[in-house]
Amino acid sequence: MQRTLLKSKLHRVRVTASELDYEGSCAIDEALLEAADIREYERIEIYNVTNGERFATYAIRAQRGSGTISVNGAAARKAAVGDVLIIASYATYDEAELQTYTPRMVYVDGANRMVRIGDRIPTQTA
Repeated sequence: MQRTLLKSKLHRVRVTASELDYEGSCAIDEALLEAADIREYERIEIYNVTNGERFATYAIRAQRGSGTISVNGAAARKAAVGDVLIIASYATYDEAELQTYTPRMVYVDGANRMVRIGDRIPTQTA
């Protein structure tokens, strides 16, 4: 059996640009792409925390260290500058691969600079 699980995510990045008249995609700072193990042109799912929109597109590379998160093309109607997003990628694993599976989660500050990388969601405390 194969299962599709979270491969990686960029947690709570902020949109820095929203360009309607651009070929569709999401430009992401190259350092963030590498940290999250997301390749250019890889399918990504975007969850807009600010407005509840959920949509898919593909990643393209933005300048390293720029903090850029630019939602482009038709997707620009689903995210505005300043919106908070979760950008996720998924992969299909077989049972043997699941023995060593861990997702890669990249956490950022308000300027989209990495603050830590983890392999599990922190436990919520009440």
